Amino acid sequence: MTTDQQTSATVWPDEIYEVLKQAGITQVAYVPDAGHAKLINRCHADKAMRAVSLTTEEEGVAMLAGAWMGGAKGVLLMQSSGVGNCINMLSMIEECRLPLLMIVTMRGVWGEFNPWQVPMGGSTAAALENAGVIVHSVERAEDIRETIHACTALAFNTQRPVAMLIQQRVIGFKNWNK
Repeated sequence: MTTDQQTSATVWPDEIYEVLKQAGITQVAYVPDAGHAKLINRCHADKAMRAVSLTTEEEGVAMLAGAWMGGAKGVLLMQSSGVGNCINMLSMIEECRLPLLMIVTMRGVWGEFNPWQVPMGGSTAAALENAGVIVHSVERAEDIRETIHACTALAFNTQRPVAMLIQQRVIGFKNWNK
């Protein structure tokens, strides 16, 4: 990884956080994930945000539906392996025409070491699209700010579910053999 790539890799969580703040996001639902760790920590440190650790991803779909009905905007942070857990709950979002912003760190694709991550990693975008979610994928860290801005506007202006997939190449390899 070059110095520029390392800088981009450490900056993108801050860029997402800044866009979320500008958009008025106050609710952050997440399942702990190393790929989202810096962003999660930033949200926990912000007294204007309520960051809630979930036991399973579909809880976040319900939490954020309730937040929206109560006048708050939120975001669901998860790993691609958790997308499958949300499929039934996404029908509520679609049927009730509620906005849902999801930021998904991808696993099971480029350079994956864990074979258990591969099936969901390869079908994440299709599963979301089949459930009525608009999906935008980011392959380069330098595209994250613009993409999360566009996804946030699309979700809350049109009251639709939107997911930004952060590809594994942006996050980097996980190597447990060291």
